[in-house]
Amino acid sequence: MQTTSLHTTIQTETGKPVSRRDALKTIWAALGGMVALEFTGLALAYMQPRLAQGEFGSVMSVGAVENFPNNSVTHIPNGRFYLVRLADGGFLAVYQRCTHLGCSVPWDQSQGMFVCPCHNSQFSPDGQVLNPPAPRPLDLFPITITDGMIEVDTGVSITRETAHLAQVVYP
Repeated sequence: MQTTSLHTTIQTETGKPVSRRDALKTIWAALGGMVALEFTGLALAYMQPRLAQGEFGSVMSVGAVENFPNNSVTHIPNGRFYLVRLADGGFLAVYQRCTHLGCSVPWDQSQGMFVCPCHNSQFSPDGQVLNPPAPRPLDLFPITITDGMIEVDTGVSITRETAHLAQVVYP
């Protein structure tokens, strides 16, 4: 009586049989590679910015020109900037980050200036340095005014060494 084996042997291209250990190693390596690819894809998806309309890092619609009176400073908290309307009707979107150490600079209505709480740098409404240690004026964000509506692009910061009239946007 002859017994038959239920084992099947897999052979390599060279004709040598593949051991069970080698087959399992290959399977585990393939599974590990798939897990690594999945993890890499997940990590890359997690690191992608999710910019919602109206949030910092995107273009924000702030409102109509007539909602901002001349000589006003309006804080836009979710945009991390102040919309400044100058006496002549021009607009500046002033980033609230201090150019010295990056502290958040609040507007002090009683003094009529931005005052950094970290090292007392002071800035005029248009962002010019009035009292160092800040080395340069506050940064700006680009403004577009179309059909009387103001939009500010908080994804692009304008670094400036001096403040001048060419930076002001008029309706």
